[in-house]
Amino acid sequence: MSKSPPRRPRILVVTPEITYLPEGMGNLAQRMCAKAGGLADVSASLVKALYDQGADVHVALPNYRRMFHLDVASVFDNEFQKVSRALPEQRIHLAEDRVFYHRSSVYGAENHLISLAFQREVINHTIPQVRPDLIHCNDWMTGLIPSVARRHGIPCLFTVHNIHSEHLTLAHIEDRGIDAADFWQQLYYRRAPKSYEESRGNNPVDLLTSGIFAADHVNTVSPTFLEEIVRGSHGFIPDAIRNELRAKVHSGCATGILNAPDPVFDPATDPYLTHHFGPDDHAQGKRRNKLELQERLGLYGDPDVPLFFWPSRLDPVQKGCQLLAEILHGLVTQHRLQIAIIASGSYQGHFHNIVNQHRFHDRVAVREFDEGLSHLGYAASDFIFMPSSFEPCGLPQMIAPKYGSLTLAHDTGGLHDTVEPLDLAAGTGNGIRFNHFNAGGLRWAVDEAVRFHWLPAEDKARHLSRIMTESAQRFNHETTAAAYIKRYEEMLQSTVTA
Repeated sequence: MSKSPPRRPRILVVTPEITYLPEGMGNLAQRMCAKAGGLADVSASLVKALYDQGADVHVALPNYRRMFHLDVASVFDNEFQKVSRALPEQRIHLAEDRVFYHRSSVYGAENHLISLAFQREVINHTIPQVRPDLIHCNDWMTGLIPSVARRHGIPCLFTVHNIHSEHLTLAHIEDRGIDAADFWQQLYYRRAPKSYEESRGNNPVDLLTSGIFAADHVNTVSPTFLEEIVRGSHGFIPDAIRNELRAKVHSGCATGILNAPDPVFDPATDPYLTHHFGPDDHAQGKRRNKLELQERLGLYGDPDVPLFFWPSRLDPVQKGCQLLAEILHGLVTQHRLQIAIIASGSYQGHFHNIVNQHRFHDRVAVREFDEGLSHLGYAASDFIFMPSSFEPCGLPQMIAPKYGSLTLAHDTGGLHDTVEPLDLAAGTGNGIRFNHFNAGGLRWAVDEAVRFHWLPAEDKARHLSRIMTESAQRFNHETTAAAYIKRYEEMLQSTVTA
């Protein structure tokens, strides 16, 4: 009698946001889009890679009916109800609660209610129904689930995308339908708990730190950011998070896995571009896109002038926009260059004031973020600014080199892992890094960029062609998904041999 093939491990991915799901996972898979940041893209790419490889992958996410553009009256009682109940042949498990149904964004004023309602459904219904061999949780909104997984002996990977947490008491958690008494000893509290009864009403649970504490393995979204947390480089990170991540690192249970840009960021196929190009014809393609952007922004038309692009939100706490503001006047008056700021944020008014005061309107443009205009910014620019004071991962510095635009980056976190200094003699590197987070460091990087820009055309084209080709091969969802799948395999193997 022939033996039946071994059962494939069943993976449950628990995420509060996602951009799409593969066809075949359910009748409404392509309508499941709820995005607030990079977590949505990573979740989508990972699930697709698992599914394409034939893995027994399941996904739990909130039922954001409004964001999923569902006509509830006509759909819910028929097709959608089958999906939400997650029949055995279905792989999409939608948490049901009115707190999700009419939302237009993933996060908001009711974050703690959303989190508890989501986790209640996953804990009470999805996990018992799916019976996974491994659970992959993401960020604080899933922070209770690793404790449940540990209580039931299920390996759990916990991914930290953002250093943000919420604190809720056991009483509050239980009032939302989660029996925390079953796993209270696996949670992380504001102070050491003496007993369940003593802590229930007045010793808040730290959700993000609980996820780190209880998970079998933890990953951040870049290796260097994990190292920085452990060695205490960033004072804003709470001691509880730092200490628990340090413990995971020292026990060999923490790694860094880089995110990757959405596949739509490809200059050969980008739907927002009129003029497409690739590594072999980038020079002409970028000239055409530059002229289009200059016209749309009111900058003087010149395809040869070095164009610098600011793609990230204008947040002086993290993104370093104040460094550019400090040197902006000197850059424009001392260099022949243009700057396009296509970003929203609290610091935008400062740039408007500088431009208006010095009448820089034909050399510096400041616009609210617009998706299409931002894509054109990558295609038109020669360089982008990423002078972040800290960066858990970052995506613009991975997008830009695909479009032949080099990054000027402060040497921190995910920027260190993805931006390698140009070495023209060796033919290596993809950007310009500066070590000290100050205006002088950024000014040095700009001077280096201008020097590169005015290289002989053939030399510059050769370097950019190499950088575009290497970036497409390196910064993609397949590479990211492969790193997660490898981690799954190692965790499952450890379980088998334990």
